[in-house]
Amino acid sequence: MPAIPASPALTRTTRSAVRRGLASAAALPLLLGALASCGYGSQAGSSTNAGDSANAGKKAAAEGPKLSADTVRLGYFPNLTHATALVGDQEGIFQKELGGTTLKTTTFNAGPSEIEALNAGSLDIGFIGPSPTINGFTKSQGTSLRIVGGSASGGVKLVVNPAKIKTTADVKGKRIATPQLGNTQDVAFLNWASEQGWKVDPQSGKGDVSVVRTDNKVTPNAYSTGAIDGAWVPEPTASKLVSEGAKVLLDERDLWPDKQFVITHVIVSQKFLKEHPDVVEAVLRGSVKTNAWINANPEKAKTSANAKLKQLSGKPLSGEIIDGAWSSLRFTDDPLAATLRAQADHAVQAGLLQKPDLDGIYDLKPLDKVLKAAGAPAVSDAGLGVK
Repeated sequence: MPAIPASPALTRTTRSAVRRGLASAAALPLLLGALASCGYGSQAGSSTNAGDSANAGKKAAAEGPKLSADTVRLGYFPNLTHATALVGDQEGIFQKELGGTTLKTTTFNAGPSEIEALNAGSLDIGFIGPSPTINGFTKSQGTSLRIVGGSASGGVKLVVNPAKIKTTADVKGKRIATPQLGNTQDVAFLNWASEQGWKVDPQSGKGDVSVVRTDNKVTPNAYSTGAIDGAWVPEPTASKLVSEGAKVLLDERDLWPDKQFVITHVIVSQKFLKEHPDVVEAVLRGSVKTNAWINANPEKAKTSANAKLKQLSGKPLSGEIIDGAWSSLRFTDDPLAATLRAQADHAVQAGLLQKPDLDGIYDLKPLDKVLKAAGAPAVSDAGLGVK
C-alpha cells in the first residue's frame, strides 16, 4: 500500500521526537520471531490470574442481566503501564459493567503470548502495547484483532549510571538494556540511537552502543552488578533502577507532541467483537469509568494498583517506586492513533520492518458510543479505522 502520511501534529515536532516512539511499535517482523522467545516488558509466558475466583464472586453479586456471552476472557500485564486493567479488575469496575457475564482475567508477561492467546481463541480482549499489536495485525493480514480503546500514555524512561553517563553523548559506547529484541522500548531506543548518528545492528544489538536485551525482572540486578550502564524501560522498572542509584537521562514523553504517545491500548478479537459487541461495550465502559476514577483519585488508584500487583506477584511496590512511576503516566481513553501510525513509520525508517498495511486496525465505534453516553467527545483513529 502507499506510504501513510504523517499526521499534522507529528510533523510539527522534531524528527527525533516522533521517530523514537514510532519505531517502538514497528518491529513487527522482528517481533514475531524474536518476541516469541522474549518477554514484552516482562518475562515471556502467561499465567492465570489468581483473582479469578474473586472475580467469580463479584460476578455472582453483580446486578443486571447477562449479556450475549456467558464469560469474557480479559488479559493484561502486571505492569503499572496497565494500571487501567489492574485497577478496573481490583475494584470490580469491569465486572459491575458486565452484570451477569463472568469476567475471567489472565495475566501475561509477553506481548506475543497475549497475541497468540487471542489468535487461538483463548482470550477475547486484552490490554497490550503497540508493537505486538501491529505485529499481530499485520501477521494475520488484518484479520486477527482491532484496537478498540486507549489506556495509557508515557511511562518510559532512559535511566543511566550517573558515574558513567552524564550527557546524551556519553551513552555512546555503553551497554543499555531494553526489555527484548523488537519490543516497543527496544525499537524506540534503536531509533533514538540512530538519530544520534550511531550505528547499531538491530538484531545483534552490537555497534556504537551495545543494546542488551534483558528481562525487566532481571534488569535491576543487572544494573546493580554493573552488567549494564543504563536501560530504556517502562515503569515500574525505570523507577526501580532509580531506587538503585540510577538517574533519569531522558523521559520519552519529551520526544512526542504534547508529551503523549501510546504505551497501552485495548484490543479485541475480531470474531468476539462481531459476535458480542455488547460485551465489548461493557468492557469499554468499565475502562472509561476506571480511567475517570484513576484520574480523580490518584492516591487511591495507586493503592488499588499496588494491591493487585501484590496479589499477582506476592510483593507490592514501595511507595517511592510507585510514586516515581505514576508521575510519568497518563491514563486516557484516547488510543492516540496518530502516534501508533508514527511508530510504525519510524520502524520502517529504521529498517526494522517493511511498510505495514494498518488500514482497519482501529474500530472505535463502540468506544465513541460509550464516550457519547458519558458526555465525552469522540476520539480519532487517524484514518486507520474500519471503513
